[in-house]
Amino acid sequence: MTAAIADRFKIIDVDTHVIEPPDLWTSRMPKRSADRVPHIETDSRTGDDIWVMGNKPMARPGLFAQAGWNEHPPLHPPTWADIDPATWDAKLRLQRMDEFGVFAQILYPNLSLFYPGLVLDKAADLEFTFEYVRAYNDYQTEWCSAAPDRLIPVTSVPLWDRDESIAEMERCHSMGHRGVIFSQEPGAWGLPMLTDPHWDPFWSAAQEMGIPVNFHIGSAADDVDDTSLAGNGHASCGMHANTAVVHPAMWFANATTMAKLICGGICHRFPRLNFVLVESGVSWIPFALEGLDWAWGNSGVKAEHPEYELLPSEYFKRQIFGCFFFESFQAVQYSIERLGDQQILFETDFPHPTAQVPGPGVGVSARDFVEREFTQLSDTSLARILHDNAARLYGL
Repeated sequence: MTAAIADRFKIIDVDTHVIEPPDLWTSRMPKRSADRVPHIETDSRTGDDIWVMGNKPMARPGLFAQAGWNEHPPLHPPTWADIDPATWDAKLRLQRMDEFGVFAQILYPNLSLFYPGLVLDKAADLEFTFEYVRAYNDYQTEWCSAAPDRLIPVTSVPLWDRDESIAEMERCHSMGHRGVIFSQEPGAWGLPMLTDPHWDPFWSAAQEMGIPVNFHIGSAADDVDDTSLAGNGHASCGMHANTAVVHPAMWFANATTMAKLICGGICHRFPRLNFVLVESGVSWIPFALEGLDWAWGNSGVKAEHPEYELLPSEYFKRQIFGCFFFESFQAVQYSIERLGDQQILFETDFPHPTAQVPGPGVGVSARDFVEREFTQLSDTSLARILHDNAARLYGL
């Protein structure tokens, strides 16, 4: 009898999150910033825990910690005490990974990822904003030290300062971080847009370090909170239906990111730099690339930029990766047929509301999902998608 897929391949889950503990910033940032440091307070209206920065409320910690909770989103654990400890305790996380059939996880933040707008409100005191980001990166480095071969950090940067972002990327790379997070559209925060040559020194530094630039969904949206998670549909639709609306809107934002990386000449100018479209799926990519190849020719891009040597689909196959977590065998097989199997990665998004994890919804463990959907894939494709591509990309 053939062993289960999760027992034959060391699955690398390329999109997971660490739920930040209440004292992450209060224990690490200077006392002079005590009145502004992110901390948890009790919402006087509901009794729920909520993150506060200065006097401005952020998200409730349970918003990002759906795994282990028994209600459908946007309902979530109301207090820190209600959150599954495996979302923030490294040793318990490793046990959960073993249970779910996952060998290693690439780890993303929550507050540092989804709240650049709030931090930029404080940008008059740049040193405070730098300390905020450094504190998270140091925490993540220490958290991953529980199992450096299995818990893999990627770097948050203070993108409101390009040179400081490069310095932080270099500092964290020297501490073992394996990638860097960047906004899908920094122009949303009043910064130079993604395609502005202003960012070329940043791309160049990442290329020289050999680390991928990761574009996680939601990194160009308004600050994420309970309201935004419930969508913008009419209240009569119901909070659960309105929550479902949010996800495809976020997923397809990475189609625009992909187009900008290619049409903006970033892939051309930095041919050894890899990019990852995180949490947005893969089966839309063949359609988007076919459309982009068409628009490329129909819009006269080649005449305008004779230096661009490749078609958009060829730039993608050289440098860009997509990640999936729920798509069926048929969808992934189609993507393999059109893209090949070397630009596709597997993720679960643990422990977020849309994660592929057991709960009250349709999610299951990674072990059960790959066994249910991918027994028909060749061992070569399984090895690449579940392990080898991520190991090559992140230098594992």
